Amino acid sequence: MTRTGLIFNVQRFSVHDGPGLRSTVFMKGCPLRCDWCHNPESQSPHPAIVRLLHRCMACGRCSEQELASPVVSGRDDSDVARCPTGALQAIGRHVDSAELTRTLLSDRIFFDDSGGGVTMSGGEPLSQAAFVIDVLQRLRAEGVHTALDTSGLGRWVDLRDAAAHANLVLYDVKLLDDARHAAATGVSNQRILSNLRALSAVHRNIWIRIPVVPGVNDDAENIEATAAFLRPLPGITRIDLLPYHAIGEAKFARVGLEYRLHGTPTPTTAQLDQLAAPLRAAGMTTSIGGRA
Repeated sequence: MTRTGLIFNVQRFSVHDGPGLRSTVFMKGCPLRCDWCHNPESQSPHPAIVRLLHRCMACGRCSEQELASPVVSGRDDSDVARCPTGALQAIGRHVDSAELTRTLLSDRIFFDDSGGGVTMSGGEPLSQAAFVIDVLQRLRAEGVHTALDTSGLGRWVDLRDAAAHANLVLYDVKLLDDARHAAATGVSNQRILSNLRALSAVHRNIWIRIPVVPGVNDDAENIEATAAFLRPLPGITRIDLLPYHAIGEAKFARVGLEYRLHGTPTPTTAQLDQLAAPLRAAGMTTSIGGRA
């Protein structure tokens, strides 16, 4: 039995989503609304068409609804074909798990030569847990190294079952203080942290990923609280500090969202090394940049 999922991209030859060369599958739909999101087009759980204003020549082929908004939800690829300038772009397509697995296996030679594999990312893969679990299970049956990249916000049973078919779990930890987490991401961190505690008891290869965003979570208080929370958890083999950069800024306007971090600088290597110090002092292997 195959399952159907909604994805918005498959990025080949990725080097930041686990070891080796990887194909990263970006699932559509995410319950978080992080201010620094690199893929705001992934947030909606529905297919959409984005109209790129700089390409639009107002030829009259669009409906009034499409002209009134930069993003129209609930549409599919067939609506894009009539645009003569490529101003209309589809975000999100439905695929079945067997089809996607076959596509991913076409890159197997690169996985085998580099020690890479496939990473299921997002969006939030737990939002389409049954599909993601099916793809991971199919890939593992083929001997492919698998990784799950998650915010941890989902049902524990879904996280548990997806992680059971993942050689590696990449797990985001953004802020320890619940109120600050809610202000920056739109959601509480209570389930995220409780899921991480439970996962660390049953999985033995978890990489924690901390996006370092100046003015949001780069203060000593948050880093020290994070170190204190992570230190006693078994199963965590590495921590990655990921420096903020504004690659998602232009995408926010493209999908009709407000970007709230205009002018935020990218942290320097020296600043990141300083933040890594309490994590390393606590005995945790900590790297900068996320590349394996």
